[in-house]
Amino acid sequence: MSKKPNILLITSDQQHWNTIGAFNDEIRTPNLDRLVREGTVFNRAYCPNPTCTPSRASIITGQYPSQHGAWTLGTKLLEDRRCVGEDFSEAGYRTALIGKAHLQPLRSTEEYPSLEAYPVLQDLEFWEGFEGPFYGFDHVELARNHTNEAHVGQHYALWMEEKGCANWRDYFLPPTGTMDRSVTYKWPIPEQYHYNTWIAERTNNLLEQYRNEDSPFFLWASFFDPHPEYLVPEPWDTMYDPESLTIPGLTPGEHDANPPHFGKTQEDNPDFSDLLESGYGIHGYRSHLYYEYGDKFKLTDDDRKKIVSTYYGMISMMDRDIGKILDKLDALGLAENTIVVFTTDHGHFFGQHGLQAKGGFHYEDLIRLPFIVRYPGQVPAGATSDAIQSLVDLAPTLLSLCGLPIPHAMTGVDQSGVWKGVSGSGRDHAICEFRHEATTIHQKTYVEQRYKITVYYNQTYGELFDLLEDPDELRNLWDDPAHLALKMELLLKYIWAELGKEPMPMPRIWHA
Repeated sequence: MSKKPNILLITSDQQHWNTIGAFNDEIRTPNLDRLVREGTVFNRAYCPNPTCTPSRASIITGQYPSQHGAWTLGTKLLEDRRCVGEDFSEAGYRTALIGKAHLQPLRSTEEYPSLEAYPVLQDLEFWEGFEGPFYGFDHVELARNHTNEAHVGQHYALWMEEKGCANWRDYFLPPTGTMDRSVTYKWPIPEQYHYNTWIAERTNNLLEQYRNEDSPFFLWASFFDPHPEYLVPEPWDTMYDPESLTIPGLTPGEHDANPPHFGKTQEDNPDFSDLLESGYGIHGYRSHLYYEYGDKFKLTDDDRKKIVSTYYGMISMMDRDIGKILDKLDALGLAENTIVVFTTDHGHFFGQHGLQAKGGFHYEDLIRLPFIVRYPGQVPAGATSDAIQSLVDLAPTLLSLCGLPIPHAMTGVDQSGVWKGVSGSGRDHAICEFRHEATTIHQKTYVEQRYKITVYYNQTYGELFDLLEDPDELRNLWDDPAHLALKMELLLKYIWAELGKEPMPMPRIWHA
């Protein structure tokens, strides 16, 4: 009987799809390039939601955010939801998550308690005694901060103290730390205390443990970069010359035919009060003329260049530590029997369409993902595929590749035949959901090989783009009379897709 394959899922956080050196000669990612050579690149992969919690919950449930319930930031994946780690554990796998979870909010209530909330987030005595179980993972080591955020704590803070970094609070913002909020681009934290180092070290320790135990594993190495704040330690902060990089920007008039919230982002002091509903922050609905992290300031041309060079530096540093993990797989003799998947939770704007970071703007920059699969002897090496993928497909596909049954409640597609190169496609479309308020910010995008259409709850405006004729998505065809028939066809296809993704927790087993 053949040995069960292992699974190593490596994810970044908020990484633009076109930031791999093998396809973009302005950035250097030798270790991701290695995966490109040794595996298959899927260049039409999409997130089910362009924010962290919903998309990450979809990875481990095989369901869309509208189905698993963690529908936006500030919600959590309820503990009664079935997660893929449970399926692997029941099949004899060791399961672990190292790094970012973000499956729960920063606030806890009696009805909806959260382990990722204050004050338990920074109760290091608690985290010394807690390593799981957590959403199907029997072992977790967690952190919650992006770069220097005050949310630092959990296992990462414990590790820094164990490594002798007694002054770790100097590298994080108040009230947890003492770092100056005005500092940006260059993070003074030494490389050896950076969370990339922590994730690689702890992942490799687990790989050694699983090898010694001869246990199959499902291991998620979950990196935090290149999610802003734009901060990276030296020498990575100066790795790229800002003057030599292509800096995306706004095309004059491109938002004229778009829904109102697009154009408002280019105003100095826009009014988004009509969208406020819950009273909590709404990501992306602000002036994108300003830097939104640390001390807010208006972006200059130099800042826009520095943002890109720092973002690329963050990716290259992360790539170095991904390489450490890949090297450890080789050294332990595990590479041949391990399915490696590299992807991210959603994309990112660093100037495209005049936008920064994320929000309710379903351009390819935000919803399309880098996505590489390596499985020696099973997944073709050095191949590129246009077959549409979704993060919601990860759980069922990984189960299938390991010969395990796929729960009926999962609504993702089994892509194992596509990954192996024996099937042309597993799906003809992807759906991306964004529900950031209960009614005022609620949109869905249907994207197929050529066209994409976005609809808004209770609104007559929308978006329709021809990705073949207009790959930069500069001409919204929603109100174009010449494309009315196409619009109606795509709306019908979208409705069919919604009907087709409804969960079926069990098959029909009899007449009545």
